[in-house]
Amino acid sequence: MSAASNTLYYIHDPMCSWCWAYRPSLLQLRDHLPGNITWQNVLGGLAPDNDQPMPEQMCQTLQGYWRQIQSSVGTGFNFDFWTKCQPRRDTYKACRAVLAASWQQAEETMIEAIQKAYYSRAMNPSNPETLGDLAQEIGLDRKQFMQDLVSAQLEDAFQRQLSLRAQLNVRSFPSLVLARGSRQVFIEHDYKDYRTSLAQIQNFLKTPA
Repeated sequence: MSAASNTLYYIHDPMCSWCWAYRPSLLQLRDHLPGNITWQNVLGGLAPDNDQPMPEQMCQTLQGYWRQIQSSVGTGFNFDFWTKCQPRRDTYKACRAVLAASWQQAEETMIEAIQKAYYSRAMNPSNPETLGDLAQEIGLDRKQFMQDLVSAQLEDAFQRQLSLRAQLNVRSFPSLVLARGSRQVFIEHDYKDYRTSLAQIQNFLKTPA
């Protein structure tokens, strides 16, 4: 774990529907963080590599989550995904894509591109070719990106992300963990008002390190 003090870890998965729902509040929170806090994204890895079609029951379950989020948060979803694409329960490739994009200084841009592709454009980020298309769209070197996506170096980097998630004791996404010196605390994430998290962060910073 990073030894840097006052680090706010955001543990997420680019194909997590609740992370998509949290994005507007997340961006506001980042914009209003105190200057003495370092932000660090951590890829949680929701679903391991899987080439098999998603079982119908799971498809229905996930669509239920989308409807629940639409109703409770107001987030938009394009349900055409479920008829236009062959869903697979596989988010690791999308996580690796975020890391590969970070090597071309485009981590945040790729996170947003994957989320919009999946939830708004009815594209499947479980497919490497889709990820390559997104990399090209956002101006990355596609050939380099595709090579990095399957490289041993990138896999090592991804495994370190998963290890950090385990060290932070996070089991669900999205999650926020604020570390200050040797102490760490879970920060509540509010899908509708970033100020809930900000107040908790500010209070924690007032306590002894």
